[in-house]
Amino acid sequence: MFVYCDNAATTPLCKPAFDAMLPWLETGYGNASGFYKLARDAKKALENARRTAASCLGVAPEEFYFTSGGTESDNWALKGACDKGGHIVISAAEHHAVLNTAEFLKKKGHPLTVVPVDSDGTVSPEALQKALQPDTAIVSVIYANNEIGTVQPVAELARTVKEYNKKILFHTDAVQAAGHIPLEITPEIDMLSLSAHKFGGPKGIGAMVLKNGVKLTPLLHGGGHERGRRSTTENVAGAIGLAAALEYMCQNRETFAIRTASLRDRLINGILSEIPYSRLTGHRANRLPGNASFVFASVEGESLVLKLDSLGVAASSGSACSSASLDPSHVLLAIGLPHEEAHGSLRLTVGHENTEEEMDYVIKSVKTAVEHCRNMSPLWDAKKGEPINVH
Repeated sequence: MFVYCDNAATTPLCKPAFDAMLPWLETGYGNASGFYKLARDAKKALENARRTAASCLGVAPEEFYFTSGGTESDNWALKGACDKGGHIVISAAEHHAVLNTAEFLKKKGHPLTVVPVDSDGTVSPEALQKALQPDTAIVSVIYANNEIGTVQPVAELARTVKEYNKKILFHTDAVQAAGHIPLEITPEIDMLSLSAHKFGGPKGIGAMVLKNGVKLTPLLHGGGHERGRRSTTENVAGAIGLAAALEYMCQNRETFAIRTASLRDRLINGILSEIPYSRLTGHRANRLPGNASFVFASVEGESLVLKLDSLGVAASSGSACSSASLDPSHVLLAIGLPHEEAHGSLRLTVGHENTEEEMDYVIKSVKTAVEHCRNMSPLWDAKKGEPINVH
């Protein structure tokens, strides 16, 4: 049996997106910036996709800008907001696309404050308020964490920022949340990033919601595409796939979320009951419907993922975007886990197409894999069945 449990890394292309894209890959290949009919047809399809996607999010079409993905959108938000200087505020549990961009800007002379999170990975309005300064240019807080699944109180956090100073821009990375949970894009939220391949769309296409009136320096300069805000030849087929996938997910979101959360809870309950010295990470209830993330005492996450792969289960240890790194997860360290535990993380992210039979197989496979890894670990007492340092 093969079970795919890494939907937070990428999702399979859904059929509505594939069907919608196909004509624009085969015959509708015109450059949307041209003037002849083939180009005009592509432009019309692009704008229809923009309207569809914007409608799904409850924003105006002119506030919706296509990008290459969440990383570009995050970079655009932070670098564009800080073009003329200013203090940056992010949370300690941000995706690397925000974290590393902020660190890059810090090296360029921008002051940076990283707001701590609690043991569930949540940012409190009080902690955020303490981080704000008169020269703060932008605050960026992830909507839902890519590793542990915790959903942030983004609307409340944005209000906290605007109550302090309405001129501070508020951005949220909603890459993991879009299409899976309702997005509350309140007036206080200035910018929002998303990526199509996280909700059944194609790779290489994403978007930035940029509210009307928000001044943001372009990240890319060139031919003046996307109303002069984001230059490069438009990815028409990708935009159409994004819109079709987002519409499909939003139309079925409640049904899919109930099913996915049921599968997630089956995983969580099974793993915690079957495997000693296992721990769920992230908020128990206020988390993404498909996210089940754990740490296991005396286990290395990379070894666990490799063993699961041999058993036919696709999973990840921490963020897929940083899987080549041997450093412990910064998110797990931020929620207070010691280094040795932060190395033993496992992220299982399921989708609505998974089954209960698959979840039972995953539980059995994780148990086998953990036992295998522990038997080879110098930190595990095989005779007692407990960590050597448990006392």
